[in-house]
Amino acid sequence: MGKEKQRGLTLIFTGDGKGKTTSALGLTLRATGRGMKVKIFQFIKSPERSYGEQIALEKLGIEMVQLGAGFTWTKTPEDHREALRSGWPKAKEAVLSGEFDVVVLDELNNALAIDRFPIEDVLPLAEVMDVIKNKPAHVHLVITGRDAKDEIKDLADLVSIIEPEKHYYNDGVPAVKGIEF
Repeated sequence: MGKEKQRGLTLIFTGDGKGKTTSALGLTLRATGRGMKVKIFQFIKSPERSYGEQIALEKLGIEMVQLGAGFTWTKTPEDHREALRSGWPKAKEAVLSGEFDVVVLDELNNALAIDRFPIEDVLPLAEVMDVIKNKPAHVHLVITGRDAKDEIKDLADLVSIIEPEKHYYNDGVPAVKGIEF
């Protein structure tokens, strides 16, 4: 189907369970296999670290950009605010450019849910909603992260809530290389 006939979807993967980013990455693989152009932005993860998914995606020619400063408790609020201030316009531009068939905004929900410091002036909810409403018709937008705002879920075509039933963290197993990162 040509871009002129395709309707881009907005998909949300949220909830407290493990698998939100993993779901978006699986969709990325499927879209890439079908010849679609994909770009991924990560709003919390920092470019100071390396991630297994980023290494694999580079081999496939898919760009994954870390926009964040790391977990909210690892840097100062101003570090995080600056990361959002400089990162959001890059993601917004990629969505609105129409250059990509799929844009993943990984952990955007987490960023929008930050309440330890003000973010509305650097990542305005209304602006995020406008991007969803005004994205080019062919662009599929994937948004992941816990605590998706109702306003974002209302605009989505699909909302999948991933909830934990059992998790090895509860048995004292730390993050596992190749599974979490």
